[in-house]
Amino acid sequence: MALSEASRGPLGPERRGRVRYRRAAFMGLPALVAAAGLVVLTAQGALAAQFAISGMPFTVAADSLEGRGFGQFGGLDNMAEGSPNAGDTGGQVLVIVTAIRQAELTNLCQSVELGGTFLKITAGDKGTTVKASGLTTDSTDITGKLAAFDNIEIGGDASTFDKPPVKGPLGSFGQQADTVTLKDLRQTNYATTAARFTLPDLHMTFASEGC
Repeated sequence: MALSEASRGPLGPERRGRVRYRRAAFMGLPALVAAAGLVVLTAQGALAAQFAISGMPFTVAADSLEGRGFGQFGGLDNMAEGSPNAGDTGGQVLVIVTAIRQAELTNLCQSVELGGTFLKITAGDKGTTVKASGLTTDSTDITGKLAAFDNIEIGGDASTFDKPPVKGPLGSFGQQADTVTLKDLRQTNYATTAARFTLPDLHMTFASEGC
């Protein structure tokens, strides 16, 4: 059947379909831009915690840590609203964010206390190191028998850092270095993230003592 003159006009079925498609694409553009912006901000460390922390601290220990692309600055982690672990903190914990582009750890141990017992994880204790890329830890306490850095910069604005995998907030005090070596590392952490985490000889169990 032949199309009518109105159908063959500039706003015929094909033309109207194109107009609706373009309008829908235009309306979806702001959401796409916003989502892309969130990805960029998260990658740059401009956003706060990427997830709500439980508010339960856990211990991480390692005989040694060797890292490339090191950075450190202050941050603020948030618990889920109404968390029973909030106490008088308001659901927020001030943390030291340590970011390492590539890290290797020997004899890694992680433990968290769960009502009188400990959930304990060990790895990298049989000759093959634990490896992590894009590693960040949010800590309230960090100790070690030795810390060594190559080409360290202390006191820089963390938002300008280019050595670690993430940047800190604008105006925040921080430090960065080409490499870091830590011996007998021990941390009290509230969060750990990594783009990739490889744990050889993994062992997870309940134990009477933590790390």
